[in-house]
Amino acid sequence: MIEVLLRQGDSGDLVNQVITSLNRIGLLHSTPENFDESVAAAVALFQQQRGLTSTGNVNNQTFQALEEARWKLGDRSLYLQPSPLMRGDDIAQLQNRLTDMGFDCGKTDGIFGVKTEIAVKEFQKSVGATVDGKCGPATITALIRLTKTVAGGAPTKLRETARQQSRGPALAGKVIVINPARGGDNHGVSANGAIESEFSYDIATRVEGRLLALGASVFLTRGPQNDPSESDRIKLTNNSNADLMISLNFDSYKNEKAHGVATYSYGSDAHGIHSVVGDRFASLVQREICARTDLQNCGTHSKTWDLLRLVQAPAVRIDLGYLTNPTDADRYKNPEFRDLIAESLVIAIQRLYLSAEDDAKTGTLKISDLKRAGLRLN
Repeated sequence: MIEVLLRQGDSGDLVNQVITSLNRIGLLHSTPENFDESVAAAVALFQQQRGLTSTGNVNNQTFQALEEARWKLGDRSLYLQPSPLMRGDDIAQLQNRLTDMGFDCGKTDGIFGVKTEIAVKEFQKSVGATVDGKCGPATITALIRLTKTVAGGAPTKLRETARQQSRGPALAGKVIVINPARGGDNHGVSANGAIESEFSYDIATRVEGRLLALGASVFLTRGPQNDPSESDRIKLTNNSNADLMISLNFDSYKNEKAHGVATYSYGSDAHGIHSVVGDRFASLVQREICARTDLQNCGTHSKTWDLLRLVQAPAVRIDLGYLTNPTDADRYKNPEFRDLIAESLVIAIQRLYLSAEDDAKTGTLKISDLKRAGLRLN
């Protein structure tokens, strides 16, 4: 459960800081004395724009995003510092400008990491500036001057797509990380006799077994009895040099009628960036599950949650259903249904790596087809 820091009726220094940030970015045009309805509406709009869950309340992630949003390129010098790394919209703007000119910053995530420092050094070298990896006034001036005449294309999307295509169609040799939600004493959603931590881990192991049979290397971010922190799960994924990361979750809602499956990938309209491979995989997952089951299709969505943002590989989070809905819960109590979900996920993973001419109609491909086609082999 995400802890709420601030909500309507609250007051104090943190509330004043939120109000100042909202005014600075143009979403609030007054200075109320407390967290009133106008502040809640501005927060909800900000969350919607940033790809966060829109609640009108401020949690840790929203507070961090508000801090990042107040920085514009040129407001400060940017450089690689020891943990915590510098974050901000100014860094996302820097990454976008460097990427447009052909310098590889990796994912545009608004975080000044090693790849961004290398890209800055390459840019400085190309314009004859002092090569120190720091983006100070002189580097920013050169960057702005040059990017006025250089534009067009989508280098990040091209690189991400080319990297994925270069891995070939076979799952053998691919590194897939599966992140079953919760774990240990943290059961997550528990309703109608269904428990999120148990079902997410059960489905993860079913997917793992099928992927191993097809020659993939598979890592689970947790075992049956532990609950690593989100940062530890991200670290494990990045250290494994994953080709793909899949997070398995369940949802809940106060109204038991809410039901269905939804899939999320990394994307930010505020930064103007999306993970093209993540978006495609999210679409494949959603289509395969909904073609093979009677789960309600709740669509695919772009979010900037840390799990999607900080994982270097294309990543998706799947909310497999609402356990607060009796029908969804009953579906997942059936082991055969969980098998069907696992098969849907494996087929979606395989289809991600197939060329258009080798692909099959949604809902028709089977794992046995992959084995007969020799897709287990390199």
